[in-house]
Amino acid sequence: MIVYFQFIRKSILQNSARSSSSFLSEGVRSMFISTLAFSLANVCVKQVSHLPVMEVVFFRCLLGVTFCFIGLKKDNADWRGANRKLLLLRGLFGTTALYFFFLTLQKIPLASAVTIQYLSPIFTTIIAIFLLKEKIRLPQWFFYAIAFSGVLFIEQFDTRVSFLYLAVGIISAFCSGMAYNLVRSLREREHPLTVVLHFQLTGLIAGFFLMFFDFQMPTGSDWLYLLLIGVTSQIGQIFLTNALQKEKAASVAIVNYSGLLYGLAIGWFVFGEAQGLESLTGMLLVVFGVILSIIYTNRRREIEKIESTVA
Repeated sequence: MIVYFQFIRKSILQNSARSSSSFLSEGVRSMFISTLAFSLANVCVKQVSHLPVMEVVFFRCLLGVTFCFIGLKKDNADWRGANRKLLLLRGLFGTTALYFFFLTLQKIPLASAVTIQYLSPIFTTIIAIFLLKEKIRLPQWFFYAIAFSGVLFIEQFDTRVSFLYLAVGIISAFCSGMAYNLVRSLREREHPLTVVLHFQLTGLIAGFFLMFFDFQMPTGSDWLYLLLIGVTSQIGQIFLTNALQKEKAASVAIVNYSGLLYGLAIGWFVFGEAQGLESLTGMLLVVFGVILSIIYTNRRREIEKIESTVA
């Protein structure tokens, strides 16, 4: 099955590359596919809200590990990797982010959970101050303030979003920011599937031990949704890793915000989660603040590159 997924991925990217009218890079195309796949996975997670979160994480990662091993064997790549400490950290932060994100998906409206997760690029940039010694300028802090005010706006006016799950969502976004920085540091140093595998292995092992404290046997359609969570998440993870390794994170991050449209539409039509004007305003503030930061960061890098060339 993973061979089939890789065939689809390569076919899409190769066909897109042949199109002379296409202005999208491979990284951006990968991010579009990743966003769609993860949106479908979110729907399936919400459909099994009655199951314990760690159990869902276990089944999700079980399928992912299987797909990764098959893919790595096909590519004759070493599953252990050469940068094992970084791979382990990527797995730990990725699993923590996944657990908390699934928890918010089950407990609060879909679009709200997705919006809070959109804070991860902010944490990615802030963490880069310490890991990569990057600087954050005053306008960026202003844009971050806009984004965080949007999250507080949602929590204040949407009674379905408690402070507890707001905090859980923010922790998930922080851990995602750490994981993204680790993925970037592994760029061109590890096979993309090796990076994905260590994330899946960590979730599988943690889920195996922890789900025994709260296990509920899936029934009926639960098995189908658990299968779809694994399949769509694996597709999304592969394309996300490819996007982050082909492009700078800031260059492809904007594409990820198309997921909010999916969240709003699916939440409304599938789960009956209507959003009030205040909540929509908060979501727009989050997206607006983060996108402004991404655009500003890209322009600053271009200016600095030109200045260094002139000098």
